[in-house]
Amino acid sequence: MRKNILITGASSGLGRGMALEFARAGHNLALCARRMEQLEAVKLACERLNPAIQVAIVTLDVDDHQEVFTVFEHFADRFGTLDRIIVNAGVGKGAAIGTGHFQANKQTATTNFVSALAQCEAAMTIFRRQNAGHLVTISSVSAVRGFRRAMTVYAATKAGLGALTEGIRVDVLDTPIQVSTIYPGFIRTEINEKVKRVPFIVDTETGCRALVKAINKEKANCYVPVWPWAFLQYVLRIAPLRWLAKMS
Repeated sequence: MRKNILITGASSGLGRGMALEFARAGHNLALCARRMEQLEAVKLACERLNPAIQVAIVTLDVDDHQEVFTVFEHFADRFGTLDRIIVNAGVGKGAAIGTGHFQANKQTATTNFVSALAQCEAAMTIFRRQNAGHLVTISSVSAVRGFRRAMTVYAATKAGLGALTEGIRVDVLDTPIQVSTIYPGFIRTEINEKVKRVPFIVDTETGCRALVKAINKEKANCYVPVWPWAFLQYVLRIAPLRWLAKMS
């Protein structure tokens, strides 16, 4: 059992939902995010679900890359070992390229890829030292293809994260370190709460339950919920551009 689990972006959305699911299952939790008030609420909710677990919280803006290393090492010291680290923090800002929103697109690229790299570096430093651990990155089914408008940079960063994670997986092949990429389909969270027409969307609790089930299998790549995304990811790969334009 991966007893001690670190989750970034744990104050809301998928991070919060995964924390609650892992708490129910009896895991100790190291939770970090930018908003302390919300982190404290998540900590309290986890402890109510399972008073036997330990929950530690620290504020962290993952765009402060040096602080990522400091916080991860703090948690490693706090728990003695970290058995699983879930790189989850991300943003969904952005707009069509060339429409005057470079700063928003840049922030998405920085947070979702460069800051994810910092988290992977910090995680793998700990796992290599321990010679054990499970690195999990939360990508997206949007990584399969390019998308338009607000999804353009987001999809590109998630594709890059998938490639980064696979490279790490190859690097530690045949070692005690496991590396997984999770590709969630449409799960209702703060990022997409204003988007009304979303195909096959599931609520946060259902989505996070599927996420945790997939993470626990420790496969290289998982699309969740399995139905319909394990099938639809193949359709997306061959879909004509006009069909993609209707989706985003």
